[in-house]
Amino acid sequence: MKTFAFIDASNLFYGGEKSLGWKIDYKKLLEYLKEKYDVSKVFYFGGIEIHNFVYDYQKSETVSLKELEKHLNSLLKDKAKELNEAELILIGRHLQRIRFYIRLDTFGYRLFLKPVKLYEQEDGSTKRKANCDVDMAFHLMKEKGNFDRVIVLSGDGDFLPVLKYLKKEGREVIILGRGKRTAKEIRQFAGDNFRDFEYLKNRLKME
Repeated sequence: MKTFAFIDASNLFYGGEKSLGWKIDYKKLLEYLKEKYDVSKVFYFGGIEIHNFVYDYQKSETVSLKELEKHLNSLLKDKAKELNEAELILIGRHLQRIRFYIRLDTFGYRLFLKPVKLYEQEDGSTKRKANCDVDMAFHLMKEKGNFDRVIVLSGDGDFLPVLKYLKKEGREVIILGRGKRTAKEIRQFAGDNFRDFEYLKNRLKME
């Protein structure tokens, strides 16, 4: 049985350590998926801050990490005097995130990263989102002929139509989600094929 895994990073790990309560070891996560489910490919969908890096949505399906890293380093080198302390700290933090993604790539994750965009809220505040749901749904459909079973690491109810379709087409669908952040309709759909990510703390926690 050929098995693929799809990770919706924004849904599963939203808020990072503060939300989850413990730090994930992504090498252990990959090893777990391979050992437990014999997963052969892991697709990871997430957002990335680009700081005016030129990204062509028409030609690219993921941000080039090496090029973005070069861009941010040049900002720190060439425009450091024009940036305030908060901006410098933010760029440094986003460089660390890029290096984290580069590690995921070396581990064997297939990364699909979209630029984070700012959206104005009704109260005048702004919200940062990458909106990767459609991308992940697209690749679930694109790859459906290549797997017999799929492990979906997300509890987002927006995926229900594509998950129902995959099941109807004879694919086994297993949901590995966080209980508190998994939509009721997804849990109902998964039934006995729902696994609570929270219970993997001892297996996947960063030491």
